[in-house]
Amino acid sequence: MTSSNEASARIDTLFQSDRPLTSFEFFPPKDDEAAVALLETIEELRPLRPDFVSITRTGGGTLPTIELTSRIQNEIGIHAMSHFTCAGHTQDQIAEFLDRLWDDGVRNVLALRGDPPAGQNLFSATEGGLAYANEMVSFVAKRHPFCIGVAGYPEGHPQALNKIRDLEMLKLKVDNGAQFIITQLFFDNDEFYRWRDAARGMGIEVPIIAGIMPISNVAQIKRFVMMCGAKIPQPLLVQLESLESDPLAVHAAGVEHAIRQCEDLLAQGADGLHFYTLNKSKATMLIGQALGIKNR
Repeated sequence: MTSSNEASARIDTLFQSDRPLTSFEFFPPKDDEAAVALLETIEELRPLRPDFVSITRTGGGTLPTIELTSRIQNEIGIHAMSHFTCAGHTQDQIAEFLDRLWDDGVRNVLALRGDPPAGQNLFSATEGGLAYANEMVSFVAKRHPFCIGVAGYPEGHPQALNKIRDLEMLKLKVDNGAQFIITQLFFDNDEFYRWRDAARGMGIEVPIIAGIMPISNVAQIKRFVMMCGAKIPQPLLVQLESLESDPLAVHAAGVEHAIRQCEDLLAQGADGLHFYTLNKSKATMLIGQALGIKNR
């Protein structure tokens, strides 16, 4: 039986309010200086009152990632979610991490396959580990009654054979226990709407949160979209390239595009907005203020 405190820490209970959620994603700091900067960023974004934050995993998923997730929830007081990937760990190690997270009172996990090692195109499972995100979902659900989120790809996973097969894999993750979906970043809302309609048509009924990455650097965003399989619409790409020599103008254009994108997503019934912050607050704060985001 779930206690009231445990229930209040679960992200899936927040969807019962029938309003779109707002969430931020951070990556673990590499050193003490970066850790201080991250905590400052979180404090700067606090006025937007995020429903939850997620913490990505580095180096295959080390224990400090779990410690950071626990600290954000237990000390800062924001719902927190830890990313769990199949990469680099055995099932016994994953179980140990899950137990630690559960004991710390965190009730939310984003279950992912993870990326291939640097320089490799194909993912291969660690001996004694897991090979697919749907396996991770099942493993997490059996270990503890976590609230489980998974990733969705409006423009298709870079390694998917086709979009239908990609949606079949997404449905398998949901059937195995996932309670909500966060999408990969995208810049063309029409791609999202077509994909969402197709997902609903296949019987995927859990909430879908749209992933938003404010553009602040042209070379950086080009690298990101090449890695994740997203596309930059031609008019936006032309605009960004014309401003590339002016970082302030690029930042302003990126924020403006994200504001218009989010306004349309909210008008079209998106279940939430998940901002990929890159551990910076300025762009996300400007977007949140323009949208009037202040929860509860």
